Amino acid sequence: MADAIPDFPFDRPTALEPPPQYAELRERCPVAHVRLPSGDVATMVTRYDDARAILADPRFSRNLAGKGAARLADTEDGGIFGRRKEGAASVPDGQGHLRWRRLLSGWFTLRKMEAWRPRVQAMTDDLLDSMLAKGAPGNLSSGLALPLPVRVICALVGAPSEDQDKFAHWSRVMLTLTLFTQEEVDQAYSEFNAYVSDLVARHRAHPGDDLLSELIQITDAEDGRLSHELLVSTVRGLLLAGHETTSNMIAIMAAMVLADRRRYEDVVDDPDLIPGTVEEVLRMDSTLSALGGVPRFITEDVVLSGTTVPTGSTVIPNIPAANRDPAKFPDPDRFDPRRENGAQHLAFGAGPHYCLGQPLARLELQTVLGTLTRRLPGLRLRDHPDDLRLRTGGISGGLQDVWVVW
Repeated sequence: MADAIPDFPFDRPTALEPPPQYAELRERCPVAHVRLPSGDVATMVTRYDDARAILADPRFSRNLAGKGAARLADTEDGGIFGRRKEGAASVPDGQGHLRWRRLLSGWFTLRKMEAWRPRVQAMTDDLLDSMLAKGAPGNLSSGLALPLPVRVICALVGAPSEDQDKFAHWSRVMLTLTLFTQEEVDQAYSEFNAYVSDLVARHRAHPGDDLLSELIQITDAEDGRLSHELLVSTVRGLLLAGHETTSNMIAIMAAMVLADRRRYEDVVDDPDLIPGTVEEVLRMDSTLSALGGVPRFITEDVVLSGTTVPTGSTVIPNIPAANRDPAKFPDPDRFDPRRENGAQHLAFGAGPHYCLGQPLARLELQTVLGTLTRRLPGLRLRDHPDDLRLRTGGISGGLQDVWVVW
């Protein structure tokens, strides 16, 4: 029977289309076994209600370092979520996680993010000006999608944005599935941790009006609510997630709305559609994560779609499949920026691990879409949508390059 377990991630017809297995499994076998790049087997769920239940239940851990948890990558440590080596301190679970979120949540409120809108707009215009000055065609990925989130998260945290190539390299290595060796992964952790430790030391000596300086004050307080190790891990995670996922999503958004230019033209004609268009892109995307979602390790039996998943299983809530569940989203394969419940997608997770940075990600996506449609109403893809290529071999997916003309 082991040979009947399919290898995962699945192949797909084109970069922007989900693998057909998602719909097939959601209909016939919503709780299925898949074989990961490591060779280990995990359980994957493809229905919305099941995925949301796993994401929202605090009993199910994101820590895959426990005995029996599936390894994701083909490296010795099994990938970023299961790493047991020195320097891999991660965000805690349970009450520790709740305390950690409270320390950070004040920086990512809707009100605070709205105050950042003019700065994000200025950064977007500056990068677009540079891209336009070079002439068409332009690589939207390297010209706008990557540098914008790096500039924003670096300004927020208090890191120099000129180090973006370092962040990109370390992130890509740390998020490997099949691309890098264990030695390369260990080196990336070591270099990234040393970089953040040095950043902490500089901000401790010369504090500023940024998130890192505030976190250092918390760490140095008498009640010491944040250890140095967790501080380094938090800053590393913010720099990684704050640019890696959002930069990929900006490129994906541009590709999706330009692949069918009616979507783009609708926003040109009616800018009020910007928020709804961003939500539909988030709902319909299937490329951002190669695994479809962050796995959970369950420590007690759980029943999903009538199937008992036993204690000690590693469960992957497949977000792209869940976000196209017709039981939740009628006519789910239709792009509809006016969809009434479109924002109920699971792209940012749910429950205790709901993405803290989602207000910032939404702000950046909305700003980019608004700026492109306002300043470049004739924007088009240089290549046919079927010629777009995925980034493969890592947990973080996305597109290799998005070339545009105007």
